[in-house]
Amino acid sequence: MILSLCKVQTVNFERLAQGFESSVSTGSSLRRIQRFMADYMLDKDLICRMIYSLLPHKPPYRLIIDRTNWKFGQININILVLSIAYKGISFPLVYRMMPKRGASSINERIEIMEHYIRLFGKDSIKDLLADREFIGEKWFGWLNINAIRYHIRILSNYQVMHALKGKYMNISRLFESLKIGQCKFLAHPYYVTGRICFLSACCFVNDKGRRDLVIIASFDKTRASVKAYKERWQIESLFRALKTSGFNIEKTHLRDMERFEKMLSMVFIAFLWAYLTGMYIHRKIKKIRILKHGRLAKSFFKYGLDYIFEYLYKAYYKQNIDPCKFLSCTE
Repeated sequence: MILSLCKVQTVNFERLAQGFESSVSTGSSLRRIQRFMADYMLDKDLICRMIYSLLPHKPPYRLIIDRTNWKFGQININILVLSIAYKGISFPLVYRMMPKRGASSINERIEIMEHYIRLFGKDSIKDLLADREFIGEKWFGWLNINAIRYHIRILSNYQVMHALKGKYMNISRLFESLKIGQCKFLAHPYYVTGRICFLSACCFVNDKGRRDLVIIASFDKTRASVKAYKERWQIESLFRALKTSGFNIEKTHLRDMERFEKMLSMVFIAFLWAYLTGMYIHRKIKKIRILKHGRLAKSFFKYGLDYIFEYLYKAYYKQNIDPCKFLSCTE
């Protein structure tokens, strides 16, 4: 399944069956895939532990929580993902299918965090990044009680209360003096959604050409909150890799959420495999070209995926490295 994913780069079953290395017909391979999805009892926690063990860096980790969603016919596919940030991308680890439209509930967020802690422990968490969707009194309270450091963006129209003076005000007033490009860190704590935290903000020009604010609520007082929050975009790079830049998970015709979860676990393994392969080739064999603006012409993920594709289709690529070793822990 994973080999075929890296060949055909789509989750469409008919295409996956065509990518199977087998002497049997494509129809037989298709039935194998269908039986696997219908009958095989895949241990998601085992997949999580495997991915965790193969990560290219060591804990404590910066976690990012976000969701991606789309519609297939009348079915809403809505995935809440907890990932680990690393140098411009994030690695998917724990996820939850939400058979509904819209934002995750506070209970769903807490459950996915508790799932991660059960598997890997609280000590493996450096901090947590999240966008404006991930707010709420119970949610902030759970993070505070568990002493999980966080940097979460909040809406600029929130009413907050100074923790010492007991005075309410609109949060944007605290940062109204900021000019474009300036950042500000408040020394005193405030109550946001009824829970105490520290605030910081940075002023920028949004995509409509207007002055805007990124306001961050943090567990503790730190001048690194805005810089840390900037890494939240790495999960967007992950979602692009899972979709149009990699495996086209939106092309699935699966309606059963259990079967979709199995397919997604396979995609997560293929994603990590491609990244590790690309990183190794860049460092040991041939570096990725650097463009004029200083960025790499390809991501490690795309570099590795392209190599695996060529390796599986063209025999002469096998003279360099065997990428299969990256998933067998022998490299």
